[in-house]
Amino acid sequence: MSNRKKVILVVLLLLVTNVATFLASNLIALRINNKVMVPADEYNSLVSTYMKYSKVVELENYIKKYFLGDVDEEKMMDGLIKGMFQSLDDPYSVYMNPDEFKSFTEQNEGVYGGVGIIVTPGDDNLITIVSPIEGTPGERAGLKTGDKIVKVDGEEFTADRMDEAVKKMKGEPNTSVTITILRTDKEGNKKYIDVEIVREEIRLITVKSDILEDNIGYIKITSFDELTYDDFKKHLNELMDKNISGLILDLRNNPGGLLDICVDIADEFLGKAVVVYTQTKDGKKQYEYSDRKAINLPLIVLVNEGSASASEILAGAIKDHGRGLLIGNKTFGKGIVQRIRSLTDGSGFKLTVSEYFTPKGTSIHGIGIEPDITVDLPEDIMEIGPENLQEDTQLQRAIEEMKEMTR
Repeated sequence: MSNRKKVILVVLLLLVTNVATFLASNLIALRINNKVMVPADEYNSLVSTYMKYSKVVELENYIKKYFLGDVDEEKMMDGLIKGMFQSLDDPYSVYMNPDEFKSFTEQNEGVYGGVGIIVTPGDDNLITIVSPIEGTPGERAGLKTGDKIVKVDGEEFTADRMDEAVKKMKGEPNTSVTITILRTDKEGNKKYIDVEIVREEIRLITVKSDILEDNIGYIKITSFDELTYDDFKKHLNELMDKNISGLILDLRNNPGGLLDICVDIADEFLGKAVVVYTQTKDGKKQYEYSDRKAINLPLIVLVNEGSASASEILAGAIKDHGRGLLIGNKTFGKGIVQRIRSLTDGSGFKLTVSEYFTPKGTSIHGIGIEPDITVDLPEDIMEIGPENLQEDTQLQRAIEEMKEMTR
């Protein structure tokens, strides 16, 4: 029996024993002349706790005694804890066993073997691709935002087993994995597609820049990790040294990341202003401010349905303060904040603890942010950005608008 299992059982046994002892030794003291001598809510709470946890112990004993197959106690305990989180009906609040939590933290560190996609549980209980990461096997294989992953190497998966599917998609570089996706086109037609992908070591380079026609600066941010602000500042300074006429900030297919990095980047554009505020279930608000001297350049922000979380915070702040023009498609709509905690045995969890709002108090969760100018991409486009400007209709429109802004 594991140490964690022993600790839990000891706590349960102590709880049951203490309640039973309390009830037995205080039976006379509880009532004198039919008057309750302890507060009713305390008494009822003790009885309720006893009934709840004694039921868990009773069911566990029954399963171990009568279940036809073998019982894995560690797996049973993990299932018990996972069930608590699943009962919240929140796809972003999850418990992860040690293997799952290790895989999760490795991805956040930015280096791992895999295909390079960001996924989330969908409302339809299917694993949904938020965005492929630029320059990874997933992007080159043509995986798109909104694709549903239904099988990995022939094994079926749904959103309640997303962590298992992610673990199976990861692996040693130069090995292959086949992902079956369900794709819905703009006419509502659905089709299943098998995509074989060769895994690579995924190293996230989150910022890149370029100079476009008419000396227009271009910066693309693919996610917000610990190094993103420093890289962004380096690219921005290099562009400013070349006296760019304006800046196009590309947040398309950016699934988000660290809030403080997002705020640091917003600082470069907004000056002293509210970037975002979060609100907990009890109504407590926490504001994030920018306070640096802002750069004085015309600004256009590119967004699409793969722009989520922190990228929506940045885009929403720029839009609310009238600092720049948003072009593209409506964003993904993830406006809630998860707290991540590790446990002593190597497991961990994510729990949704607050919702964020744009400076004007707009909640975008499940809704997204509408761009100022909507421009669709060609349905079969495989690559976006300056490298494929001839097909990237959103970037083309951004360049046209920037030319008008800088005349």
